[in-house]
Amino acid sequence: MTPTLVRQHRPSAGGLPRVDRGARARDWSEIQERMLVPLYEAVYERLDVGPATRVLGLGCGSGLALLMAAARGAAVTGVDESRPERLALARQRLLPESWGTRTRADTRLVEGTPEDVADADSPAYTLVTSFEPIGCLAGDSEGLGERLAAAVPLAERGTPVVLVGWGPPERCATSSVLRVATKLADPLRSTGSWRPALRDDLEEVAHRAGLRPDGSGRVACPFGYADLDSAVRGLLSTGLFDAAIAATDQVQVDKELTEALHPHQRRDGTVWMPNVFRYLIARVP
Repeated sequence: MTPTLVRQHRPSAGGLPRVDRGARARDWSEIQERMLVPLYEAVYERLDVGPATRVLGLGCGSGLALLMAAARGAAVTGVDESRPERLALARQRLLPESWGTRTRADTRLVEGTPEDVADADSPAYTLVTSFEPIGCLAGDSEGLGERLAAAVPLAERGTPVVLVGWGPPERCATSSVLRVATKLADPLRSTGSWRPALRDDLEEVAHRAGLRPDGSGRVACPFGYADLDSAVRGLLSTGLFDAAIAATDQVQVDKELTEALHPHQRRDGTVWMPNVFRYLIARVP
């Protein structure tokens, strides 16, 4: 979903709703972020991530993907330019003073862009990841090509660059729920509206960044929640519904989001939505 599972889009008219960004970041890290763990695992297994790997994570958020790479022995660097609350949680997860234990000295977390991690004395990166899925909002890949192009000079020739997108709507149960955001934010549609993922979305972004596509895969990532309240909090933490809240109000969004989730609630009260995500491996020329 957004920057999350999809990127946050600022409305062109009116202001963003007043929300507790710290609470949203915690909901993201505790509820929503783990939904993509099967994707992270599949990518790292395919690319044999280990002690010899130097990872640059673009849009690293609260750092779960980096933590998983570090657990495999990789040196990790994360950059995020728009979500300081999530980056603060990533520091708690990854930096030595937060854990009270030893971690690799070359773990870095930077608020900014790829240019801000450039260091002539550091070895080149051997894996670049952008795990925020695109193909959910119109225009949700804007800026990604530029970030990738800025990261390319920091990587070795032939380095894999991983991009992620939503699967087709018929294989993503969450698609029907995401449409609520578009419906409620109709006056602000110019900032991004729901659309189905297109087959070549990832390839187009890779080509714009000067990368060479070199394989892809699909991974099942079901969204599972303990109850409706957890599901609402998790989905709101993505930022995708902020424009809808600005156009209506928090109560209305909560109500309609809960109603949209009801068909996915099971008898035991849990919420389950099967989804499929696609990843593309592109290479630095």
